[in-house]
Order: sequence, then C-alpha cells, then structure tokens
Amino acid sequence: MNNTVFSLEGKTILVTGASSGIGKATAIECSKMGANVFLSARNKERLEQTLSEMAPGNHSIITADMTHLEDVQKLAEEVSVLDGIALIAGINDKMIIKKIDDEYVSKMLSTNLSGPAMLVKSLLKGKKIAKQASIVFMSSVSAFYPSVSNAMYAASKAAVNQFAKVLALEVLPLKARVNCIQPAFVETEMIHKYSEETLSEIRSNYPLGRFARPEEIAYAVIYYMSDASQLVTGTSLVIDGGYTLR
Repeated sequence: MNNTVFSLEGKTILVTGASSGIGKATAIECSKMGANVFLSARNKERLEQTLSEMAPGNHSIITADMTHLEDVQKLAEEVSVLDGIALIAGINDKMIIKKIDDEYVSKMLSTNLSGPAMLVKSLLKGKKIAKQASIVFMSSVSAFYPSVSNAMYAASKAAVNQFAKVLALEVLPLKARVNCIQPAFVETEMIHKYSEETLSEIRSNYPLGRFARPEEIAYAVIYYMSDASQLVTGTSLVIDGGYTLR
C-alpha cells in the first residue's frame, strides 16, 4: 500500500479547540503528517503551548470563542483557503434535566452546534473552503447512547450529526466531504466531569480495557483529511473501545 495517500503534505487545515485534549492532539498529529495548521481556541497561552509541540510548518494561531459570533466571523476572515476543517471545540457540562435553565441550554448549544455551524457558513460565504476539502465534526457516542445528566450534550451532538449530513449534500458541488467522529471516553480534561469513582468503575468494565488516547482520535481525523478517504462522506465513525456494545 502507498502510505503517502495518508500524507497531509501541502494541505492547509483549521483545527478548533486546539488548546487542549483532542483538538491539541489533532493539531500536533496533523503537523507531523505535513499539514500547515491554523490553531484556534479561546486561550492564546495554551495555543502557544500546542504550537511549541508541533512539527515545523507554516502554522498560525487565531484566538476565538465559538460562542461569540464576532469571533467566529473574524476566524473565518483570517484563515486562508482551507483543505481541511476539524471542528473539535466543545463542552460537556453535565446537568440533570430538572436543573437545566435557558442560560445552560444556550451555552451548550452555542458551543457545540451553533458556533461550528456559523463558522462553516462564514467559510462557505467567504469562499474559504477549497475544492475536494474535508470537514470533520467531533461528535460523540452520546448522540445515540444516552446517560443520566447528559441530555443537552447528547442533543447537541445528535444535532451535529444531522447538520453534517445536510452539509455533506450542500458541498457536493465542491466535491468536498463532511464526516463525523463519535468517541466514547477519551483521556482528556472533559472526562473529569465524572467522579473518579465513576471513571474507575467504567474503565474496569471497558470491553477493550482502557479509554482512548487523544492522539488515537486524531488519527481518525487524519484519515478523513487525507486522500485515503476521497469517497467517504456523510458518515460517522465510532471510536469507543466496544463501550456501546454493552
């Protein structure tokens, strides 16, 4: 097999949420595959830390808060034409339904759904998405595998899945591709929304014995960004170590 098909050499990719977790790993791993990366998140200091760990390339930092429309528009204006977009910024503030309020719902939806949606809109209107580009949304198994206190996160990720499918249809004139990745538990800061006792119990019953590492999710992003996936669009890839089998 020709391994160069997985290369990102010469590709320009935007990674949101690049200051930590899966986003940080994605920026680093894409740079190792030869991509030039725009790194975006709210915290400039943490973005600079990510940048310091990346392979050499023509990389740029753009600070932006995905819940602020003006930041989203600024981000779309400042990037060059993109061969790949990895929409990874997201939050999971757990709360049981009887305690949710308008502010909480708005925060969850604006971060996980509206922000990425408006960014894609701005990139399309600005003609910043190249022909045969690849767009990847970070979804979650929560979109189809419910758990207590996860209602708004699950709802936002289910909406992301359907948004991505419609977008896949609408960017067909560009021969662009749109796909989702649906992880279960990943060793990032986000899983500490759970108690250590709960995490230990889940981990001990995990079918393949451990949670995913952030770079393992990044490898899936690389596949979707690369020429190896030229005929793959409108799909969702589950990476859960067998978690949803039970």
